[in-house]
Amino acid sequence: MPILKDARIEINSVVVSSYANSVSLELTKEEQDDTAFGDNARARLAGLEDPSLSVDFNQDFADNAIDEQMFALWSAGAVVTCKIRATSSAISAANAEYVGGFLPSKYNPFGNSVGDAAKSSIAWPYGSGTSIARNVA
Repeated sequence: MPILKDARIEINSVVVSSYANSVSLELTKEEQDDTAFGDNARARLAGLEDPSLSVDFNQDFADNAIDEQMFALWSAGAVVTCKIRATSSAISAANAEYVGGFLPSKYNPFGNSVGDAAKSSIAWPYGSGTSIARNVA
């Protein structure tokens, strides 16, 4: 089992890995109940895709740093392309890159207590008219 310690996170063509300390790409589909009278168990169909992306950052308020970048994306409110790999090595069968469009609808620039290291986070849903790809080349 690999240890995640060199993930590559690219948001809107900017690599932000050096600020990040956690990344989660949740690939989900809605579950549609297809159970009918006479069935002995629930029946389900895969519905619409509903992936989401979450990233936690070590906050940095300096000019052109992570706060300025994430706030600008949140302010614009347009779907952005995000790319995630397990390591910063080249894309390969052993280091697939997940690519998709996400809507920057939530940015949390603060969320700490006194004495805590400054952290920030994003939690973005799937963007309209996009798809998720798993690239290996």
